[in-house]
Amino acid sequence: MSTQVSDLDFVLPAELIAQEALSSRDQSRLLHLDRATKTRTHRRVDALPRLLTSGDLLVVNDSRVFPARLLGRRDPSGGTVECLLLARLDEARWDVLVHPGQKMKAGARATFGGGDGQLQLEVLEQHFHGRRTVRLQVTGPQDVDTVVDRIGQTPLPPYIRRLADRVDRERYQTIFAKVRGSIAAPTAGLHFTTELMTRLASGGINQTAVTLHVGYGTFQPIRVDRIEDHQVAPEQYEMTAKAADQINRALDEGRRIVAVGTTTTRVLESVARIGHGRMIPMMATTDLCIRPGFDFRVVGGLFTNFHLPRSSLLVLASAFAGREFLLEAYAEAVKQRYRFYSYGDAMLIT
Repeated sequence: MSTQVSDLDFVLPAELIAQEALSSRDQSRLLHLDRATKTRTHRRVDALPRLLTSGDLLVVNDSRVFPARLLGRRDPSGGTVECLLLARLDEARWDVLVHPGQKMKAGARATFGGGDGQLQLEVLEQHFHGRRTVRLQVTGPQDVDTVVDRIGQTPLPPYIRRLADRVDRERYQTIFAKVRGSIAAPTAGLHFTTELMTRLASGGINQTAVTLHVGYGTFQPIRVDRIEDHQVAPEQYEMTAKAADQINRALDEGRRIVAVGTTTTRVLESVARIGHGRMIPMMATTDLCIRPGFDFRVVGGLFTNFHLPRSSLLVLASAFAGREFLLEAYAEAVKQRYRFYSYGDAMLIT
């Protein structure tokens, strides 16, 4: 039976969209949903060691956000231009979003940064909605990544209506961040601290990591009426041999796998479909869209943020928790003035 996207809508007052992160990561509020008893309890993230069970295996996403937002000047007019780096296609070519798009046709050029090395952009191909294929080159001895890290800004989500600052460089990054490649943080991981991980480990709750590089598709709304007609933009992931071994061992021993975030969930369930229920080391891309009725083969618990209405992330959470149960929880979160989205509060579904 098909599911209408309108069935996964809710009203969210604009003032509940978090614009700033809390200073203490693990002090965010936590709404715990128990699927077996259909109960909801209000906690804080630092209560997580008491909500999980010894033997549980937390799986996190260790992708690192890079400063993908560039501000520069068009050549030769000098007009301002903004570029969001979406994905590297090869050594020199990138998939990007540019603004203003109408000014940046094929052949257009722009320059970003200054000093020892400037980043020069040339539009190679023009696509829809500001999307472009471009060539990036550096004037000077440094490589593109080094210059981008120096001059780029943290690419905060579009619903955070302010410019990124120095605090965001550190705060919009999880403590697990290691593998450079995301243009948006795997936000469920933003709630964890080193001290919290130590307390979890002391309680017999271990951790392993997979990698999924979050792309611009994470912010794209569903533009079709039926969820079954929606396609998720492919994203690159990696399952290492170490992570595969740890997860398989937990599965063999009947221990619960708790995914930290929807990105981690998509990696685990994508690999399970290739490996017939087993984790196998691999690097690939996934366009898996997890919808209501989905058969979860690996994930037994989900720690996640509150998501946008009518989004593929909300669809995934509803597939795990149950649509009515989840939307009732969202309504309660709105009533209780929870903070929503990337810098907001969290939910644990067990």
